[in-house]
Amino acid sequence: MTKKQKKVLIRIIVAAILLVILHFVPLEGLWLGLLYLIPYAVIGYDILRKAVLGIMHGEVFDENFLMAVATVGAMGLGEYSEGVAVMLFYQIGELFQSVAVGKSRQNISALMDIRPDYANIEAEDGSLEQVDPDDVEIGTIIVVCPGEKVPIDGVVVEGTSTLNTSALTGESVPREITVDQDVISGCVNLTGLLKIRTTKEFGESTVSKILDLVENSSMKKSKSENFITKFARYYTPAVCYSALTLAILPPVINLIMDNPAAWSTWIIRAMTFLVISCPCALVISIPLSFFGGIGAASACGILVKGSNYLEAMSETKYVVFDKTGTLTKGVFDVTGIYPGQGFTEEELLEYAAYAESYSSHPISKSLKNAYGKELDASNVSDVEEISGHGVTAKVNGRQVAAGNAKLMKSLNLAYTENTGVGTVVHVAVDGNYAGYILISDVIKDGAKEAISSLKNSGVKKCIMLTGDSKTVAEHVAGELKLDEVHSELLPADKVSCVEKLLQEKGAKEKLAFVGDGINDAPVLSRADIGIAMGALGSDAAIEAADVVLMDDNPAKIALAMRISRKCLRIVYENIVFALAVKAICLILGALGIANMWVAIFADVGVMVLAVLNAIRCLRIKNN
Repeated sequence: MTKKQKKVLIRIIVAAILLVILHFVPLEGLWLGLLYLIPYAVIGYDILRKAVLGIMHGEVFDENFLMAVATVGAMGLGEYSEGVAVMLFYQIGELFQSVAVGKSRQNISALMDIRPDYANIEAEDGSLEQVDPDDVEIGTIIVVCPGEKVPIDGVVVEGTSTLNTSALTGESVPREITVDQDVISGCVNLTGLLKIRTTKEFGESTVSKILDLVENSSMKKSKSENFITKFARYYTPAVCYSALTLAILPPVINLIMDNPAAWSTWIIRAMTFLVISCPCALVISIPLSFFGGIGAASACGILVKGSNYLEAMSETKYVVFDKTGTLTKGVFDVTGIYPGQGFTEEELLEYAAYAESYSSHPISKSLKNAYGKELDASNVSDVEEISGHGVTAKVNGRQVAAGNAKLMKSLNLAYTENTGVGTVVHVAVDGNYAGYILISDVIKDGAKEAISSLKNSGVKKCIMLTGDSKTVAEHVAGELKLDEVHSELLPADKVSCVEKLLQEKGAKEKLAFVGDGINDAPVLSRADIGIAMGALGSDAAIEAADVVLMDDNPAKIALAMRISRKCLRIVYENIVFALAVKAICLILGALGIANMWVAIFADVGVMVLAVLNAIRCLRIKNN
């Protein structure tokens, strides 16, 4: 409990004790009223202050104004204990809500603990100097000792260790790390000392991006939240004018009809009406439900950039996947080398490795790994990457082209068709076909279960888009039991496919696209919901996405949908429950059947029950 919450609790206890004592004081009239002002001031001074400030700033109709008018009116009419009790229970409800919000923030505040306080740089005398991560430049060697957080993204240049990635991915299993492997900021180094060469500035590193996503998630409101905001804007003035009418109109009508009625009776009814009408339960519990849902998702390694996207996940009926790095591991191995006439296997692999030496694509890495020798950068020049086709370069003065069948066709070269399953890299040297290299990818563990879970969650179609060959695409689609597959696509073709699917789907149905590469960024932006693989995904994909899966596990999509649906179900329960109770109690209050104590239940009681229900959003099993 925070200091502010403790102060409110003390005020509640003091006011409650004074209220009980005054109940036994043998005084009546004005003197008793003056004594009741003491607990009223103790418990209600801040509400009165906010009400006055709201009036001064032109923001009259809020819950503070309603509480102030209702309780001051009750005190003025001699209903002293009821006036103090309304304010007391209102403050109890506000404290309860504050504690509940604090509880829902725990998952996200745990995420905030990944923010590094410093980075270690080795000084000339060998000692470690702690510096602000913002001051570390790209290419700097930083030292991460056991127990410390990795402050900035980079590559390990010395040491081996295990990293705890639970704060990022929600997974408790540590990851082994060694030289030449990439590490992302926010992980905790568990065992060995690591020296890391930074590849990004702190502001562009993974930890900064995650914190930015979480901190700004509340800026993007769901349809339900926007509805409540608009509802409260019209609802509150309406009930205030209704209460005023209730206080004035019946006595005036009775007066005209020579049937004088006690003004105090109708004013008390109006005050009761105001207390009942306070929309606290809706205004508080619904944003709290979404906040809890986002917090629960973050604890499972799913970062949702706003409650609007969390809400949209519940309506997802079409899920479109990129293949490489999304449904497959993106870890390629050379499984066959087939040289053409006049070339050896070693020559073919050497030309391909040099031509692809400047690319960071997984296929390029597999070629370089298979070559196994150090590549001399001076042997390569005039490198040109042709999107969706491959790459051309000069290697030792010879013109080399390495890529798919489209590249060979564009060069008007006859090539050998591949009969095996895998990605084919065709190679041409000085305008002559030199052969092809077969590279195979591996389907991700759990990808098949992920597709099955999505189908069980009500997804109508699971579709795969890939730039890979038709043979490979159909093999993967068959293994995963996908509904549709589109192969040999350029980045622009993927956008066209998604555009077509968006036109075919129902108006209330949502389409999600799942990808991890830089080429996926345009499609991620175009889909109703863009889902990026965060651990190995490109910065561009993560920036364009609406939801980020921090451990690259496609099974988390079905989990995100489950969290979304549970959150929406709780939101609708709170809306129906709060409005139904309010409507009944407002009618009873207007008829004089409901008194101030019923009003207290209708306001504070309903709010407490709605907040308790909203807290259920936090309880999501990560499986």
